[in-house]
Amino acid sequence: MAARIDHLVTSGTFSLDGGTWDVDNNVWIVGDDTEAVVIDAAHDADAILAALGGRALRAVICTHAHDDHIDAAPALAAATGAPVLLHPDDLPLWKLTHPNRLPDGELADNAVFTVAGTSLTVLHTPGHAPGAVCLYAPDLATVFTGDTLFQGGPGATGRSFSHFPTIIDSIRDRLLGLPPETVVRTGHGDPTTIGVEAPHLEEWIQRGH
Repeated sequence: MAARIDHLVTSGTFSLDGGTWDVDNNVWIVGDDTEAVVIDAAHDADAILAALGGRALRAVICTHAHDDHIDAAPALAAATGAPVLLHPDDLPLWKLTHPNRLPDGELADNAVFTVAGTSLTVLHTPGHAPGAVCLYAPDLATVFTGDTLFQGGPGATGRSFSHFPTIIDSIRDRLLGLPPETVVRTGHGDPTTIGVEAPHLEEWIQRGH
């Protein structure tokens, strides 16, 4: 059976720099009826476990370490035995949320994970966070962008550990060259496509999105 993408929305809070906001997060599950990976274990480990439905969880992959994307990762890992994987540049952010529990492994740029016969390639895309990554699945015509690229523009860069020129470089160099029909599945909100977003790069730069 070919891999499929399951989608779950979980709700909680995001906290950084002394502020706290209510957020809804997209949790993406890629796999088949036997095995899967979870991209961003947000807020509710029990809901994610229910969505897995008994499948073997091969990894919990973190697109970055803002607390709303990783708060349920240790509990999900404890329940399943799956490793939590994070780019090492985001360890300072991770430790703000989980000071006594490190990730189990590192995500490296261009590393490839295979689940249910489908490859996911890690693209290091700093800017929203230093260790932000996207996961490109060409067989599914999909890129999972976390908070790097959304419908309408780049992720936020107004808080600690973020940098607007860097996120623009990441999007230009790593994402906009993907096939235009590639579906962009984001950390929050609705999907878009590379073809829809690519023409707007200069507009984003001008407005300092």
